[in-house]
Amino acid sequence: MLKSAVPILASLNEKETISFYTEKLGFTFHSSWEGYIILGRDKINLHLWPCSDPEIAKNTGCYINVTDVDKLYAEYEPLGVVHPNGALKEMPWKMKQFSILDNNENIIHFGEELRDD
Repeated sequence: MLKSAVPILASLNEKETISFYTEKLGFTFHSSWEGYIILGRDKINLHLWPCSDPEIAKNTGCYINVTDVDKLYAEYEPLGVVHPNGALKEMPWKMKQFSILDNNENIIHFGEELRDD
């Protein structure tokens, strides 16, 4: 019955957040009102709510399932957004994943399911 979910992350600065997601992560800006931001890329939508406490963003994140995680990692790694401990690797839970920190320090994990071949 469930169809999809939309992560809602914290944004400490509307203008900087829109720039980060559009210029670094390749998202498209859809709308904003009173600091609440909606962005999308491919079939993923992200919402970010205005927040003034950096500790909230540092403790917030989401997991995005992707196809071709190697290609996405190759796109993001040269931009310096990969988390210091988030390099691309195979995980025990049968996912190949990497993690980034956005401009607010939200952590976003991108993962692709490993196949049993």
